[in-house]
Amino acid sequence: MGLFTTEGVVYKPVKDVDLGPTSDEVYLSPDVKAPRVAGFLVKLFAWFLESRIFGTILLYVLKKDNLIHKLVSFAEFEEPPLYVPLHPFEDGNEQEVKCIGSDLSPTEQVKEAIDCLPLTSKTSSDGTKPSFQRWTILEYSKAYLSGEVTPLKVAKRFIAAVRESSNPPLSMSFFINYNDEDILRQATESTLRYQQGNPISVLDGVPIAIKDEIDCTPYPTTGGTKWLHKFRPCTDDACCVKHLRSCGAIIVGKTNMHELGAGTSGINPHYGATRNPYDTNKISGGSSSGSAAVVSAGLCPAALGVDGGGSVRMPAALCGTVGFKPTFGRVSHSGVLPLNWTVGMVGILAGTIEDAYIVYAAISGQLPSHQSTTSLPKVYFPLLKSTKSISNIKLAKYGEWFNDCSDDIQKCCSHALEKLHECYGWETVEVTIPEIEAMRLAHYLTIGSECSSLLSSHLKKLNMAELGWDVRVALCVYGAFNSKEYLNAQRMRNRQMQLHKNIFAKADVIVTPTTGVTAYPIMDDALESGELDYINGAALIRYQIAGNFLGLPAVTLPVGYDKLGLPIGLQFIGKPWSEPMLIHIAFAMQELCISDCRKPKVFYDLLKDD
Repeated sequence: MGLFTTEGVVYKPVKDVDLGPTSDEVYLSPDVKAPRVAGFLVKLFAWFLESRIFGTILLYVLKKDNLIHKLVSFAEFEEPPLYVPLHPFEDGNEQEVKCIGSDLSPTEQVKEAIDCLPLTSKTSSDGTKPSFQRWTILEYSKAYLSGEVTPLKVAKRFIAAVRESSNPPLSMSFFINYNDEDILRQATESTLRYQQGNPISVLDGVPIAIKDEIDCTPYPTTGGTKWLHKFRPCTDDACCVKHLRSCGAIIVGKTNMHELGAGTSGINPHYGATRNPYDTNKISGGSSSGSAAVVSAGLCPAALGVDGGGSVRMPAALCGTVGFKPTFGRVSHSGVLPLNWTVGMVGILAGTIEDAYIVYAAISGQLPSHQSTTSLPKVYFPLLKSTKSISNIKLAKYGEWFNDCSDDIQKCCSHALEKLHECYGWETVEVTIPEIEAMRLAHYLTIGSECSSLLSSHLKKLNMAELGWDVRVALCVYGAFNSKEYLNAQRMRNRQMQLHKNIFAKADVIVTPTTGVTAYPIMDDALESGELDYINGAALIRYQIAGNFLGLPAVTLPVGYDKLGLPIGLQFIGKPWSEPMLIHIAFAMQELCISDCRKPKVFYDLLKDD
């Protein structure tokens, strides 16, 4: 066959696809045809791609060798395109939930969530206290109410900790922007409310960080760049930030991120590589790198990220925190940089599932009319006071996919599932999830096309030297996708929506490791140029795609560590609008693993005196 000759897959009708464990569907692990490059090599690669002649040939070869042409571009589908993963609300008759009024304010929703939480503090399933724990939102609130500490004292400790972490020898690069004066102003106002006996909610005075992809005054929204805020000024808070402010939370700044969300490492040549608190020589993951790292390091009990391709769950797993992505449409996207508007979703990073739950209660709610879903979803909050009352949970597991990870991750995640079965009697159901690699490529094509569409007019006015070299490569690839390829990607979205609906007829959730590898080293040659490491990138994103491409809710939480002491996450992917069940399951898993939680090497205790 010649260089420019390609044949595409002919996909059989969905009704003919066998999803059982004995299916003849073949699992295709990503066979990435791209070596790791950084430094001068990534610059050379970018120059070739930006060349009109060499770039066209090279992009065609890359797309062909990495199976984009075979599995998406020239594939044949019966399904029509589906452009947005909106789901009609279906009442799932979930166990142990409380129906919440649709007209409640964020503070009222937070109060309802608090009433659903257990009365006791964090303990493992056998009643023992963990050897290490991050301070929770409720513990911040309790310390403020008792007068043990004030929000102003915490704010001052926070500022000192950020300064220390930002400078050598740590150089953690947690934040792109923070403002001492603004933080102290918020903390002073919160302290006064506590002194007057009138805190707004349990979030009053609690430090929460915001990914620099979400509008949050008085800061520009950079998207991890040095230029985007010049074309798109931030004039107001995003809806989710407004909700947090209305609950009294102290918004402490904008966290670092992979430039334009176009990578998985969190290495940003403009603002520094966000380093992993468990090992400062390792990546934190991306693109919500800073949000995961500040929670892991104890600077905030929770932070907001945006999850477009595992960008909340992936760094959460690598940094040993909880990462929670709600159903597409559950949280307003108003005021979020629209880099990937049909796959991106505001998500939460937190030290515990309870803290993720509280923040979720604050930011979820009524959407602007232009963001309404096909039918208005009811809001149910899970009652976590009695986890064992949740019964007959079925966890769908695709064995070949589940095991396509490092040995440490496979053993750790399998052991976690065994614990769930032993303690709660929950069953694992073996299934086949077909065409996973085709879905990954269709998602990549979609997120790349949407990013390219947003930025195309700006890039014409931009000096390319203002972009990181790895992002220049990514934008060349994104711009190489055509309309037929985009349409085929949306046909794959429709197809996978139907296939996953059939899988959820067999089980309540899908369970996977969160990543295929743990955090890998930050190489010196990547600090100035960024890096292209698509092999590790594919391993990090391996289990993330359905949550974004299909708009499904998902949660990851830490369940152990590899031989080097790096965190390992387990992920649960739910049916649309099944956030209550996911929180229940994550809470049950957390109870079984919390006693093994280890303290990061970089950690700040903001509630205790020096």
